[in-house]
Amino acid sequence: MEEIRSFGYICPQCGRAVVGSRSVFALSAAAARIECECGKAELDIETDGTRFRLQVPCGLCGDTHTAECSAEAVLRGRGVGLGCPKTGQICCYVGEPEQVRRRMEELALRAEKEKSDEPEAFTDNVIMYEVLSELKEIAGRDGIACTCGSREYGIRVRRDAVDLTCRRCGGKLRLPAATDEDLDSLCCQMTLTIRGR
Repeated sequence: MEEIRSFGYICPQCGRAVVGSRSVFALSAAAARIECECGKAELDIETDGTRFRLQVPCGLCGDTHTAECSAEAVLRGRGVGLGCPKTGQICCYVGEPEQVRRRMEELALRAEKEKSDEPEAFTDNVIMYEVLSELKEIAGRDGIACTCGSREYGIRVRRDAVDLTCRRCGGKLRLPAATDEDLDSLCCQMTLTIRGR
């Protein structure tokens, strides 16, 4: 079965997440274009056989960015994220179809939040809720301790992280709580260790 690669971006005109797929063979042979349904934005893909040049419409800042990637990065492996130079955030994903689909769901949510006039309490309320639930489970099995020997700690919830502070020595452990990756890395932990002072 022929390998398929997907490209995803947010349309700067209508705000829709756009995902298009092409076979590795087709990408290696000729230029490609991934158009938004609204007809007002398109991702252009060109190759010289060793490198790919992409013209990416950016749903974060509204500009079009030029990105160059190796053929290996575009045609093989899990994928690559291309960043917006103005916001510093990923604005385009290239890679395995399932991976790109998941990343585009996250990107669409992030782009929507950034355009929203109403600031939310957390970078991602759902992720923060899940992180706090996971912390409650770890604490429930007495899995939080400091290297100084204390098991007494305080919790401070920030916009995109949770800080655990040892009540005895003041040591801190910051747990990022803004993305799916932050949640995944916490879910792997049976215990948490605060670095004492």
